[in-house]
Amino acid sequence: MAGIASRSQLRMSFLRYALFTVPAVLLLGTLSGRLSGAGAGNRWFDALAKPALMPPGWVFGAAWTILYILLGLSLAVVINARGAKGRGLAVAFFLAQLALNLSWSPIFFAAHRVGIALVVIAAILVLTLVTAWLFSRIRATADA
Repeated sequence: MAGIASRSQLRMSFLRYALFTVPAVLLLGTLSGRLSGAGAGNRWFDALAKPALMPPGWVFGAAWTILYILLGLSLAVVINARGAKGRGLAVAFFLAQLALNLSWSPIFFAAHRVGIALVVIAAILVLTLVTAWLFSRIRATADA
């Protein structure tokens, strides 16, 4: 039986991908932060001079949780676009930016390498922009 999938079949396919990608990305992000001692309670970080406008620590946890969920959903949208031209490259760039993203907390909070962490942030920014552009070429909703 060869035919085009119905809207409900496509929706279920996306949901199956999302049920894997969202928890996976969220878990990896959480592990990266926890294992590196990120945030409040890290003696080295607590001793740093911080700007007066720095938000409370819980804001970072909430923001990163939301960001990791959205990253997982975007990845599911692109993975679900089977047969889309450039999908493999887009996923490769996503994985590269995610790997750098996950490496930032250990570099900054555990290794205390502020200069290297700044370079990693710059690289994350570049890879994220390229990834968003590649994702938008596959599905406009993936980069929103």
